[in-house]
Amino acid sequence: MASRVDSEYQLLYSADEEPDIQHHDVMIHQVPDNGKSRWNHIENLDEFFTRVYHYHQRSGFLCMVLEDVLQLVQFVFVVIFSVFLLQCVDYDVLFANKLYNTTHKVTIDEAVRPASQCFNSLPAVIVISILVASLFWILRLLKVIYNISKYFEMMSFYNYALKISSKELPNMTWHDVQERLLDVQREQQMCIHKQELSGLDIYHRILRFKNYEVAMINKSLLPLKFNLPFLGEYTFLSTGLKYNLEFLLFWGLWSPFENYWHLRPDYKVQQKRKELANYLSDRMLWVGLINLMLSPVIFLWQILYCFFRYAEIIKREPGTLGARRWSLYGRLYLRHFNELDHEFMARLNRGYNQASKYMNIFLSPVMAIVAKNIAFFAGSILAVLIVLAVIDEDTLQAQHILTIMTLCGGVVAICRVFIPDENMIYNPEQLLTLVLAEVHYMPDHWRGKAHTYQVRDEFSQLFQFKMLYILEEMLSPLVTPLILILSVRHKALEIVDFFRHFTVEVTGVGDVCSFAQMDVRKHGNPQWVRESVTEANQYTQAEDGKTELSLMHFTLTNPAWKPPADCSMFLQEIKEHAEEDCHTMTEGPVSDNPLMSSLYAVNSAGTGYTSINVSGVPPGITVTGSADSQQTVRGSISKTEGPLGGSGKGILSSLQTSGVLNYNSFGGLNDTSMSSLNLTQQPPVSLAKNNENLMAEINSTEMAISALYMHELHRRRRLTGRTPAQLNELRARTLWRQHSETLPNIAENKQELGGAATESEEELNGDDLTDLTLATVELHNQVISKSSS
Repeated sequence: MASRVDSEYQLLYSADEEPDIQHHDVMIHQVPDNGKSRWNHIENLDEFFTRVYHYHQRSGFLCMVLEDVLQLVQFVFVVIFSVFLLQCVDYDVLFANKLYNTTHKVTIDEAVRPASQCFNSLPAVIVISILVASLFWILRLLKVIYNISKYFEMMSFYNYALKISSKELPNMTWHDVQERLLDVQREQQMCIHKQELSGLDIYHRILRFKNYEVAMINKSLLPLKFNLPFLGEYTFLSTGLKYNLEFLLFWGLWSPFENYWHLRPDYKVQQKRKELANYLSDRMLWVGLINLMLSPVIFLWQILYCFFRYAEIIKREPGTLGARRWSLYGRLYLRHFNELDHEFMARLNRGYNQASKYMNIFLSPVMAIVAKNIAFFAGSILAVLIVLAVIDEDTLQAQHILTIMTLCGGVVAICRVFIPDENMIYNPEQLLTLVLAEVHYMPDHWRGKAHTYQVRDEFSQLFQFKMLYILEEMLSPLVTPLILILSVRHKALEIVDFFRHFTVEVTGVGDVCSFAQMDVRKHGNPQWVRESVTEANQYTQAEDGKTELSLMHFTLTNPAWKPPADCSMFLQEIKEHAEEDCHTMTEGPVSDNPLMSSLYAVNSAGTGYTSINVSGVPPGITVTGSADSQQTVRGSISKTEGPLGGSGKGILSSLQTSGVLNYNSFGGLNDTSMSSLNLTQQPPVSLAKNNENLMAEINSTEMAISALYMHELHRRRRLTGRTPAQLNELRARTLWRQHSETLPNIAENKQELGGAATESEEELNGDDLTDLTLATVELHNQVISKSSS
């Protein structure tokens, strides 16, 4: 059953059920902006905040209007040009299949039929296609006109309420805009049911449906994986299928939501689950059948659109088809809860190069040999033709010479995709770790198996060939109806249960996905948090650390947000454990220290940091930047994640605040606690930051370190079945036993150290030996002090 969260909100009523509010209790404020729209008591804050966000990300009024108008023009061009090519070109004359004249070459006028001849006898298929396209274009035109009025309203809101002009917009981060938006709420009461909004409230409204989608993918609710003959497991999610699923589940006429912010009451009643499941299944069937009826027209449009969009790119850069992109499924699997588009795309863009390098490791040796030889043959022919054309330009007038040269050039470019880089170093585990530092999610069974084709095939479902993406989009009109009819509709009962179990009503915000609350007690994974912290079971827990990593990410990008007590406790435990690991950086191999291995991984990623300095610098970690790094502000920073100067909520900032590390944004970050230790066996770590990117990239770096560190803690907890506190006890026990060899008269206190000696001996065997030897300097000193006493 959907639950209700008590907060300072009051219930947000719709227009037809507005309560009787006394005017002396509510301050109505009209903005004196020369007749512009007032901003108090906005009914649909979901749509309003979404438009505020898009106005910022799409660079303001002029860019938005220009983009929408040109899309209309582009649609008309595709339709008219397609009809022209099919009806108005005499291909027999153009290709000289029939004798037209013998005095000169065929001109364009001679190859084009007169307009009267073109349109007098149009086939029925073309007429129907034009009528459908015209209807669709008229609907789009009406939508564009409506959107332009909303764009103008947004421009007024930015100019008069937020005090942000069009010139200032490119140099404003979303965090800055959001802060001003919260100030406007305090002054003008856009939401009259709460005096102050929080950053999470705004994110909930902008990402209400997106959070549901991310949760459904995380819980493997939507049937998007299929076992195909000869291909094995294949994940299919096209733009058309995604659009239909959103229509059915969120904003369509028959969706479970009665408006933008409320789930239909029947979906919260368990007794009606089967009735609602049958209703939803029937609607999925009807939508699938409608898609099936329209599939020929949509399929034809997809072919034409893909041809006009990609033909020139493929001709100019044939290797584009061999490039890769993050799949639509991957974009939902890798997304955090409460992560805006620009924040998410920034992460994917940073991880793109490392992901490409990782996939290039698996180029087939057979394909490489074949591609080298084909490239040699095609390149030889192309070289000869180019030389002949240079010697005598009349060579180009020979029949099909240009065609042969174009094909040879394309073949050479495509073959290069399958030929590995001779300077590539084979290190799949490191590359996959660098990818993890940016995308933040990776199944547990990938660790240690990055070199296998199983991991490669699974990762390719997230990071697919662009050619495969184009093919999926072209076939989507034919495949989408089949998936809706044969697969998705059979999940209707599970979908109804999902909405009932994982919908929480936040008063004043409406119904949101409970996973989006990032509550580690309700949805934390026992393998990522202490069992005493979470009450989640297998059904209610988020998978792959989604809740925990989302919580860390949102805290970094929204430092003013105050998480609940359980969430704050979880974050504080992560930081405290990092402090303990910081003390042990010089003890043992780097791989045995989660914090050190995370820093090394981020350092080797090449995203703004130089390589590790192993020279004789002062011991500790140093993040250096120039004295004017805080004053360096780049233009067009609208895509920056979080505050420009960092949030101060990450692991490194916590180490600085606690005094373990002394941080100076001008001079560096120095570990004073280890200044007297001997570092002959373990070199210090030095991370030098590029001056121009220091402030803009600090949040992403903090999150990369946090993600790797949390994954490392999760791995150790999963392998050993112990919490960090239990591992500390085992570390102390290990050191005690080492010193007891020289102190035979001192017996081990079994109760204090957490178990019998025989149990300790068993725990010291096997794979746990590495974890047990991760003794901290602090515990080491405590044991020595205890032994001496």
